[in-house]
Amino acid sequence: MTMAWRRKEMIRAPPRGFDVGTFNVRSYGAKADGTTDDSKAFASAWTAACSSIGTVTILIPSGTYLLGPTQFRGPCNNVHSLKIEVQGTLLATTDLSKYPSDEWLEFARVNNLTLTGGGIFHGRGAVSWPFNKCPMKKDFDKVHRDDKRTVVDNISSVNPKFFHIAILGCTNFKGTNLKIAAPANSPNTDGIHLERNSRVSIHRSSIATGDDCVSVGEGNSEVSLTRIKCGPGHGISVGSLGRYEGEGDVRGLTVKDCSLTGTSNGLRIKTWQNSPGATTAANMTFENIVMDHVDNPIIIDQTYCPYTDCPSNAPSRVKISDIKFKNIRGTSTTPVAVTLRCSKGMPCRNVTLHDVSLDYLGGAGTTATCLNVQQAFSGTQNPQRCQ
Repeated sequence: MTMAWRRKEMIRAPPRGFDVGTFNVRSYGAKADGTTDDSKAFASAWTAACSSIGTVTILIPSGTYLLGPTQFRGPCNNVHSLKIEVQGTLLATTDLSKYPSDEWLEFARVNNLTLTGGGIFHGRGAVSWPFNKCPMKKDFDKVHRDDKRTVVDNISSVNPKFFHIAILGCTNFKGTNLKIAAPANSPNTDGIHLERNSRVSIHRSSIATGDDCVSVGEGNSEVSLTRIKCGPGHGISVGSLGRYEGEGDVRGLTVKDCSLTGTSNGLRIKTWQNSPGATTAANMTFENIVMDHVDNPIIIDQTYCPYTDCPSNAPSRVKISDIKFKNIRGTSTTPVAVTLRCSKGMPCRNVTLHDVSLDYLGGAGTTATCLNVQQAFSGTQNPQRCQ
C-alpha cells in the first residue's frame, strides 16, 4: 500500500497581539533601522497575507526599511481585498548587483489591492543615474502588473533609479494624492508610465521629475488624468508610439484641469518614424490646461528620434485622429508655441484647437507650425492658426 499526502495551502496566523487579518512586517523580522536588509521579512509578511482569507492588511509602521528587489505576486485566491498600509519609508538598496531584473518593487496579479498610508518609496537613484542608458532601456522602480481594481492613494516616490511607477496590463486602476519627486536632470525618471491598460484614472497628484510626468504608452484605453501638477519634467506625453511590432492602439484619453510649470514640453504626442506596423492614436481631449514657462506647449511630433541619428526617415505609420485642445493658456519660452508635425504617410485627421492663448516670454508674438494635418480652429487663437 502506498501512502500519499497532498500538501495543503498553509495559512499562517498573525502573531499574538495583532488583530486577525493584520500582518505587521515588524512581526516577521523587519528591523526598520535603515541598514538591515528587510526584504525577507516583507516577503514573509506578503506570503502570509496572500495565503489568508477575506479582507487583510499588511502594516508597515513608521521606520526606515532597507529593501532589495522584491516581488509581491498573486494570485491571492481566498483574499477578498488586500490593503498595504505604508506608514514608514522604504529605502532601495544601492548595491546595483542585486538588481537582476528591471524592477525594484513589483505588485503583480493581485485584485482589489489598495496601497496607501502616507509612506515614502525612496529609490536612491543618484547612485545609478551615471550608468543610465536612456532611452535604450525601460526600467521601473514600482510596478503594478496584471492587476484589477487597484487603488494607490497618498504615497510618495522619491529619486527612483529609473521610472517612478509603471502600470502595465491593469484594469480599473485609480491613483490619487501621489507625490512624485526627482531632480530635473535625473535621466529616464518618468513619473507614471502606462502601458496596455484600460480604465485608468490619476487625480490630484504632483509630479516633479527628470522625464515625462506621465507617459501614456501603447495599448491604453479610457485613461483620465485630472488635476495633475507637472514640473519640472518633460510634460504629459502620449508615446513614444510606433517603435515596436505588435503595439496596441491608444484610444480614449482625457487630460483635464492640469498645470505644467517649467517643463521642456507641455502636451505632447510623439511617434517614431519607420513604424514596423500600423496603429492608431485617437479620441484624445486636452482641456483647461495652464502652462507656465513651458518650452513647447502643444506638440505633435511624428518624426520622433531621441538619438543623434535614426536609421530611416520613412513616415510614421501611427494614425492620429480626433484630437482636441480646449482652453489651453499660459506662457511659452519659445516663439513656436504650437507644433503639429504629422506623418506624410498617415496625415493627422480632425485635430481641433479651441480657445488657445499662449504668450511668448521673449516679448514678440507666438507662432504655430503645421505639416500634414487636417485642422480646425475656434475661439481665441494665440498663436494665429497655421495657414
